[in-house]
Amino acid sequence: MEYVYWGLIVLLFVVAFVGLIYPIIPSVLFIFVGFLLYGFLFSFDVFNWIFWVIQGLFVLLLFGADYITNMIGVKKFGGSKAGVWGSTIGLLIGPFIIPFLGIILGPFIGAVIAELVVHRTTVKEAVKIGFGSVIGFISSVVTKGIIQLVMILYFIWVI
Repeated sequence: MEYVYWGLIVLLFVVAFVGLIYPIIPSVLFIFVGFLLYGFLFSFDVFNWIFWVIQGLFVLLLFGADYITNMIGVKKFGGSKAGVWGSTIGLLIGPFIIPFLGIILGPFIGAVIAELVVHRTTVKEAVKIGFGSVIGFISSVVTKGIIQLVMILYFIWVI
């Protein structure tokens, strides 16, 4: 039965990494459910307050990394808050409208439309900003992937 339990925990961690590509999946929630499942199925004794504080700080870092990398990507290429919001909305909607490619095209199109509508930028400037949103998204995926990996490695080290 222990193999089944570990299989469920590993599956939750894998889903968390899928959430990097499909942001509608709350990655950090799946990681935490994996920790809790381990506690319920095996033991919570290994999780002291230091473990929960460190994991909580990683969660804050995940949320910050997501917002900051997107903002930097858009702003570095001349975008505004409208571009950041458009990129975020496109990121959430894109994969559902355009399967597979929507994860890249969604933030791009969202940022371009937002900048064109709100700030009346030229198409060339809006496309440049859209490109920045894609760079921000890719940077965010890499950063969050590293943070999630560290969270899971710390979990493994503790147990």
